[in-house]
Amino acid sequence: MICEKHFLYEDRDDVFLTTYLWEPSPELLAGEKRPLVLVCPGGGYLNCSDREAEPVALRFAGMGYHAAVLRYSTYGERRDDFARLATDDYLKPHILYPVQMRELGIAMLLLKRRAAEWRIDADRVAICGFSAGAHNCAMYAVNWNRPVLTDALKANPEELHPAAVILGYPVVDFGITEGVCDADRPLYADMYKAFIGAAEPSEAQFAQIDAARQVTADTPPMFIWSTAADATVPVMNSLNLASALSKHGVPFELHIFEEGLHGMGLCDQASAGVTQHMDAAAAKWPELAGSWLAKRFVLDVPKGE
Repeated sequence: MICEKHFLYEDRDDVFLTTYLWEPSPELLAGEKRPLVLVCPGGGYLNCSDREAEPVALRFAGMGYHAAVLRYSTYGERRDDFARLATDDYLKPHILYPVQMRELGIAMLLLKRRAAEWRIDADRVAICGFSAGAHNCAMYAVNWNRPVLTDALKANPEELHPAAVILGYPVVDFGITEGVCDADRPLYADMYKAFIGAAEPSEAQFAQIDAARQVTADTPPMFIWSTAADATVPVMNSLNLASALSKHGVPFELHIFEEGLHGMGLCDQASAGVTQHMDAAAAKWPELAGSWLAKRFVLDVPKGE
């Protein structure tokens, strides 16, 4: 495995793409190109979770794909920064929407423009996100061919096109507050302020960042999973997104597991921060996602004699 870090900005070390590329081998696909899964960790746009980063990338690498993890712009990894969100003069305008979505586009361009060198199948690059990272992926999925990305990045739509999208407990309908536990409501206020610049966004702002409202027939196929017990991101986010995909004829697969709290990652000990992050039923999602992905990303294994 060839692991490298690629910084997206010359003057920042907090935004970077880590690639996990298979070594070329005559015994494995004869050294030919492979599909890639690009992972966006969650963290409420306040940080990027380690538990939803490398462990997930390595799981997809174990399926035979190249993988990459994007550490996009967030409010900051330092917890003492978060308390300062209460003061308007400590907003960070340079990380407000749509910066993170455009960073995903920059990462996509880097992967596709170096596809020959890195033996990546540029036509088969998927994006995979969790929670806020899933929001970033979902917003990218509904905007890949719109000026907010194409004009800003001076790229043609095909360069930005994701072949498939995998979303774990996605935040895609911010207008939904039913089911959010009281303990998590301050987190939403912090996230809004860090991401949009307002603790109480207007309806117009919600409409701008709610991916479920922006689905079109051009939205790529999606695999979505969540848990009915998630008290931080209500399951209606996933259900509303699936409904929108169905309405527009976009292929999708949806899995709602009965139990499991928010932020479970792989749902097993490989990514668990606490024992509550492990659930045997929900831990089946990578296998299910792998089967779904294999329909689109079949590896070009040569025929034997």
